Amino acid sequence: MKPNLPCHANYKYLQSTPHYVSRLSNIDPIGLADQEFWNQSQEATIGFLRHSEIKHGLVAMAAFVGYCVQSSSTFPWPQTLAGDLHPAASLSPEAQWDATPLSAKFQIILVIGLLEIWDELGGNLGEDNANGDCPGLDHYMKGRQPGKYPTFDQFTNSVHFVPNLYDPFGLWKNMKDKTRERRLVAEINNGRLAMIGIFSVLAADSVAGSVPLLADTARSYDGDIMAPFGSDFSLESNTVVGIISTIGATASLVAGNKSAKRQEEKEEEGLVVSAGGASVSAGEVEVDLSIPYDAPARLAYEASDDNKSLDYDEFRLNFEAEAMKVASEKWAKMFSPVKA
Repeated sequence: MKPNLPCHANYKYLQSTPHYVSRLSNIDPIGLADQEFWNQSQEATIGFLRHSEIKHGLVAMAAFVGYCVQSSSTFPWPQTLAGDLHPAASLSPEAQWDATPLSAKFQIILVIGLLEIWDELGGNLGEDNANGDCPGLDHYMKGRQPGKYPTFDQFTNSVHFVPNLYDPFGLWKNMKDKTRERRLVAEINNGRLAMIGIFSVLAADSVAGSVPLLADTARSYDGDIMAPFGSDFSLESNTVVGIISTIGATASLVAGNKSAKRQEEKEEEGLVVSAGGASVSAGEVEVDLSIPYDAPARLAYEASDDNKSLDYDEFRLNFEAEAMKVASEKWAKMFSPVKA
């Protein structure tokens, strides 16, 4: 069975797969994948970027479907303990959010924050199982497959039952690798399309005529979509929203640091992480899964006839210059003003 590739191995896979090459040049025109965020390695940066992209894509898909559903119907049961119903479907989805009680909004944000903390923890409450193994996932900047959300198994065993977000009934645990790979590609592309889609409908509702294709279906909204709490929205530390945001961000940061530190301690004790996330002792055969930053150039060099006439360093410089030129041309073409 093909293992779950860590972030840097995924990057090599994406760069070396023909049907991905052109897409990568479009989605990373300024070379973020070549950076080292927060003084971390390039591999860690790629893990962060890929995980963030997939996560935002999933949220955008949920948002777009929610927008479509809310435009035609709402829940029939009361929204509050006082018996108030949900805002009517005659309102636009944005206006429905504005009409939702502030306490309900805070509950939604709270649940999202808890899910973020669980993701940072890798699904581990800090306890090892009977075999001394860590039952959770590695941090997404330290080898976890980008986009893979941890299960709630340990929380279920320690606190109470919570269904997993992905495959809660175990219907796809025996999925073939080829099918799984195809669905992962579809998930990424659908997420990118959903991010464009949800902002398109929001723009069409807020600014008349901004999206010509949606001019006949847009529902006018005169509020501010970038102020989800209306007049109560402020990130100042002396406001309710500011306090909650500060606490949430701090909790996520602490959880992420805790998860990364726990993994580092395991590695220092003589454990190394394999591609599938399992730990093997340092006395066994270790497989180096690290991918150098110049992997795309090296792959191209090995497949090119120029390797007979040019040394690798010269070929790499030409390769990177040509890649930068192509990316710059596409960037300029995408954002150049349309001539009359």
